[in-house]
Amino acid sequence: MKKLKSVIISSIAAITLLSATTVFSAGSTPFIKGSAGNLLLTVSTISGQGEYGGTNGAAVDALYRAPQGIAVAADGSIYIAGTQSHIIRQLKDGQVTDYAGLTLDVNDQGLPEGGISDGKKEQSVFQGPKGIAIDSRGNMFIADSMNNVIRKIDTAGNVSTLAGSPEGLQGATDGKGLLALFFQPSDVVVAPNGTLYVADTLNHAIRSIDVQGVVKTLNAESIRSVDLFDGNVELAGDFKDGKLSEALFNEPAGLALDAKGNLFVSDTGNQLIRYIDLAAGTVTTVAGGTNVTLADDSLYAEADFIDGAAAEAKFNFPKGLALSAEGGLYIADSQNNAIRYLFNHRVTTVAGDRLGTFGDEDGTERHSKLNNPTDVALNSAGELFIADSYNNKIKKVSPYKLPAKLLKDGSIHVVNGNSEVAFDAKPQNIDGRVLVPVRAITEELQYEVEFVNSKVVVLTKGTTSIELTIGSEMVKKIVDGVAVSTKLDTKPFITEERTYVPVRFLSEELGLQVEWSQEYKTVIIR
Repeated sequence: MKKLKSVIISSIAAITLLSATTVFSAGSTPFIKGSAGNLLLTVSTISGQGEYGGTNGAAVDALYRAPQGIAVAADGSIYIAGTQSHIIRQLKDGQVTDYAGLTLDVNDQGLPEGGISDGKKEQSVFQGPKGIAIDSRGNMFIADSMNNVIRKIDTAGNVSTLAGSPEGLQGATDGKGLLALFFQPSDVVVAPNGTLYVADTLNHAIRSIDVQGVVKTLNAESIRSVDLFDGNVELAGDFKDGKLSEALFNEPAGLALDAKGNLFVSDTGNQLIRYIDLAAGTVTTVAGGTNVTLADDSLYAEADFIDGAAAEAKFNFPKGLALSAEGGLYIADSQNNAIRYLFNHRVTTVAGDRLGTFGDEDGTERHSKLNNPTDVALNSAGELFIADSYNNKIKKVSPYKLPAKLLKDGSIHVVNGNSEVAFDAKPQNIDGRVLVPVRAITEELQYEVEFVNSKVVVLTKGTTSIELTIGSEMVKKIVDGVAVSTKLDTKPFITEERTYVPVRFLSEELGLQVEWSQEYKTVIIR
């Protein structure tokens, strides 16, 4: 066996030429779609070490305590509801600071305790804040959940209780301002005319607050009761579409306002996404199915994790929502540990493990993991920010970008990550598959190459080796001494002293994600 000092094999890649399109978000940021119509995205951590705490400072070094709300201001500043710290945090210019709130004491476990107090933002007190909304003037509204109130931080930095009991009492009373009562509201959005809408979670209600501060419940009261165990009966949410005044919800936890001024609702306990047409006064289910079954002994509908047609898709306690510039809806599917996307009556997963398992991994949209994401927010460039609650981190989902100097000249290109791969021979399109010499890619992947003979080539990296045979579809892969045989979709071949292999070899055997952009005629390897 003759061992070469460096990677000298040229090989690649065959990929079925499937159509792909490019959609555009705010600021004309291109979203490249892959072979199966999936958005090509990159998930990265922008703030948080992952440990549980309340440390400020450099974004990468900051500590969070299960953040559950997030909002982006017009200047790009990110505001984070430190739910278990009882603080509103600000992430700006790479630094994390306390924006509003202070803690009064610590409990027996050494954790901060909140309370309720208005005044200057640095001297105000919150308790379990969650959803955050910012109006066009820069005023901030907060669902101060455990205080059962809606708070406002004006542009002068003053905190006031806009609606709900100043003593933090819970209830379901409509009325003006401080006379109204809420029960653990989770989210708030603000319409252009100044009207606020509140997901009043444990009242199973959507409430409105007009510019005079009058609180009104928009849907019907749930009277369903559940016998949880041994005669322990609890009032629970319910389900009903139709007239808004007769509609029923089950612990709604997330809201988003569309361009028409209507509301998307995460109907969390029903595992659904609902839509309120405020002008028509109707409620419809837009994702998660319409046949909701609530068992007599269960508070919640059955959950699952299914992509596809919106009516057949399934969720697992969906929470925070954010509307994209193209009218799609991002959904923090909390207990599926994923971010889902509803667009054109279909639901896809854009971040998180497709099996719903939790973890903490950055990477491509197919190779990332989250842990109980609870809220999402978009900036003007179309970047999506995630309150990755149980990872104690803030993460960002960015559109994958092709190299800026990539020529749209009709020829076939190959991109590895964010760099175009240079070849000494042109890529070829044979029977709907792209094949290119790939010496540079193999070198970048740091594989060593051995020629056993004129027909057999072995790639080695660490404890993994892959054996290819020219003219054969069979591949032998050895990992930690265990051999497995697999099959390629195209036989490797040699032409003009260059070796070519199908891209499935790269994507499956080398663990890479490979996509095809028809618009740019580019194989994208990540």
